[in-house]
Amino acid sequence: MKDLKNKVAYITGGSKGIGFGVAKKLVESGMKVAISGRTLQTVQKAAAELGDENQVIGVATDVSKLRDEEEAVKKILNKWGQIDLVLANAGVGNFAPIDEMSETEWHQMININLNGVFHTLKASVAALKESKGYYMTLASLAGTNFFANGAGYNATKFGVVGFTQAAMLDLRKYDIKVTTIMPGSVATHFAGNTPDDKDAWKIQPEDIGQLVVDLLNIHPRTLPSKVEVRPSRPDKK
Repeated sequence: MKDLKNKVAYITGGSKGIGFGVAKKLVESGMKVAISGRTLQTVQKAAAELGDENQVIGVATDVSKLRDEEEAVKKILNKWGQIDLVLANAGVGNFAPIDEMSETEWHQMININLNGVFHTLKASVAALKESKGYYMTLASLAGTNFFANGAGYNATKFGVVGFTQAAMLDLRKYDIKVTTIMPGSVATHFAGNTPDDKDAWKIQPEDIGQLVVDLLNIHPRTLPSKVEVRPSRPDKK
């Protein structure tokens, strides 16, 4: 995208963490941004922190439900008439040995982390065809590196990587670019963490935001379809 000013982005799970950090960078780049979350009051409060309602809106949606995503996309199109970037960022992590993981925890991750990226793309793909836009998913290094206590999370993130790469092959004939971003340790509230000085060595949410901006600005003939990103130096323990 040669000029990001007045382009429109939709970010799921955008009220905090990586989604919020990306939204902030996109707003600074002149884009109009819709962020979503499950609670309307929370997501509208986050949107107000990012900018006025002419540039940022918050919509309530549960990505595990296709109808919710369809309604979210409809609201964005009614507001701004186009969608140029979709970032499927919403996710949850439940970590436990497989023999201790509950069925509820398993299905929550499948429904949000994996079904959610499908629902978000399914709901927005017509708009992306119209704009010749960009679809990104927020996967994880856990989508290529498995670890103990991570069977459910690994399963969903491996799935997100595979889904996104196949979708890239399906959609590039429409001039839709598709990328999955696979971060390592990021300083967020994920998995019950409270970011503070101990997280200074980690990737910061705004770093992922800058990466998204950089991907949008790369020459249209070039597509980084899968991007691994990790802290430059690991925590010293």
